[in-house]
Amino acid sequence: MFTATKSPYLVPFDGKFKRSESPTRPPQNTPGKKKLKQQLNGFIDEISELQRIFYAHDKRALLLIFQAMDAAGKDGTIRAVMSGVNPAGCQIYSFKSPSAEELDHDFLWRTTLRLPERGRIGIFNRSYYEEVLVVKVHPEYLDAQRLPKDVNRRSIWQHRYASIRDHEQHLAENGTIVLKFWLNVSEGEQKKRFLQRLNEPEKHWKFSSSDVRERGYWSQYMKAYENALAATSRSWAPWYAIPADNKPYMRVCVAEIVAQTLKSLNLKYPTLDATERARFDEMRAILESE
Repeated sequence: MFTATKSPYLVPFDGKFKRSESPTRPPQNTPGKKKLKQQLNGFIDEISELQRIFYAHDKRALLLIFQAMDAAGKDGTIRAVMSGVNPAGCQIYSFKSPSAEELDHDFLWRTTLRLPERGRIGIFNRSYYEEVLVVKVHPEYLDAQRLPKDVNRRSIWQHRYASIRDHEQHLAENGTIVLKFWLNVSEGEQKKRFLQRLNEPEKHWKFSSSDVRERGYWSQYMKAYENALAATSRSWAPWYAIPADNKPYMRVCVAEIVAQTLKSLNLKYPTLDATERARFDEMRAILESE
């Protein structure tokens, strides 16, 4: 089974993760923006080449999950890190409020439909983790989920953590590599970015009044993230808590982890057996005789 790529931002697998110990800013010796851009471009090139081999190999899938508070930079990070990937081998899905049809199924149903096939990279911009994050902060949302009356709402979160762990282990055992990124933005930096959205006309489309309303639940969200990451970071589906106050650094961190993960698979382009080589020789002879 896949082994998690080592990183200073790898969330431990022992359930002892503390959000307060997870930095939102990069280390003091972090290079400047220009150098970070150069590093990112290097990882983009590496991911591009590795993705072609991954696609040709066609034995595994890669699922990247991004979770964060609003304005942490999910969209920009996905766009930047995956900019060199062949679109034919990549698929991105964003999950917002569930539809009536989705509410008629269990909470893992709608994301299971969007899992990547072998050879492809799937990206979830938000995911089933919303069910133990925003729904936990707003438990009244459970009222719309048509749960049986005998479901214990006090213990439902532990049951959902267990369902997620089992789901991700099942994926891993069947060839899907799961990497999960929490883009850890500070409350102060989020405020700064919200004000930019309000003050710059070209960013107005990004702003929603609900964004400010949810800031009022910041401490509850941080506790929900802490609990979710501690309960579900495992070697087969690790969480990485990435500092998000510095966007260039954040993107480099994510790109490096993706590149190292693909590289660690030691994949090569498929080779031909003797029968296939003989068939190729026959086809070559036919084409050259035309």
